[in-house]
Amino acid sequence: MIPTETQHLTAGAADLARAAALLGEGRLVAFPTETVYGLGADARNGRAVAAIYEAKGRPSFNPLIVHVADAETARGYVGWNDAAQRLAEAFWPGPLTLVLPLKPGHGISGLVTAGLDTLAIRVPAHPTARALLRAFGGPVAAPSANPSGRISPTTAAHVLAGLSGRIAAVVDDGPCPVGLESTIVGLAGTPALLRPGGTATEDIEAVLGQRLSRPEAGDAISAPGQLLSHYAPAERVRLNAKAPRDDELFLGFGAMVCDLNLSPTGDLAEAAANLFGHLHALDAQGKPIAVAPIPDHGLGAAINDRLRRAAAPRD
Repeated sequence: MIPTETQHLTAGAADLARAAALLGEGRLVAFPTETVYGLGADARNGRAVAAIYEAKGRPSFNPLIVHVADAETARGYVGWNDAAQRLAEAFWPGPLTLVLPLKPGHGISGLVTAGLDTLAIRVPAHPTARALLRAFGGPVAAPSANPSGRISPTTAAHVLAGLSGRIAAVVDDGPCPVGLESTIVGLAGTPALLRPGGTATEDIEAVLGQRLSRPEAGDAISAPGQLLSHYAPAERVRLNAKAPRDDELFLGFGAMVCDLNLSPTGDLAEAAANLFGHLHALDAQGKPIAVAPIPDHGLGAAINDRLRRAAAPRD
């Protein structure tokens, strides 16, 4: 990869027009969503999508999420069904990704889907993301804007720390309000929870009127974020710790003494918003991280999913 000077853009109209122009040139632009900062490229441009994999060092078998401005645009790329319509009406724009069969003549690069015949697609809620998508006028493939397998970025500073010189620009509009990736639901067959995230699984099941199936261990990767070791700090992570060991930093939850606290009041939404930012801050200190127990319901299930992947053994 040839080093490039990464432009630090604002959310103003002129800078968003510049960001859209860069995307149109096949360049990489990081931008805020309500979940995390995404690393965007024109999803129809194979060279641009390949540059995402190169910049992130991302395994080519791990598919990407495509972001579009609205549900009508999404229906132009994927086969729509009743379940998709109900979930889109309930949760879009927002932190929910739907995996649906690709339509014939879709025009999406095969690198986006990693060779699958389905597409992960969503309509983000962040006003800057939506303004950029409207300005660009096309589908944007955008995984989290960080080196593959590392902590997801929730500020422009996080993006620049990991990718400065490797991407064309970052659009800075402050911290991401949700701070946790989107929930991914597979709708190509029996509705399935492929990744917990910023939309509570219970709420999705209530809209569908049925329980989502769960992939079995060892199933083939069918959506982003399913790698076992993912979202990982450089140092070891130990979960469900009551207290830190002498060499560890302590990430707390609830009322306790710790180095950083996801939510002193035990609020899972606050904990989700703080998760990656706090992991970044602790990881910068170069010590192993112990994490207090997190309730495993609602957003807690998604937080624990990210933490288990962060703590998984690595090659």
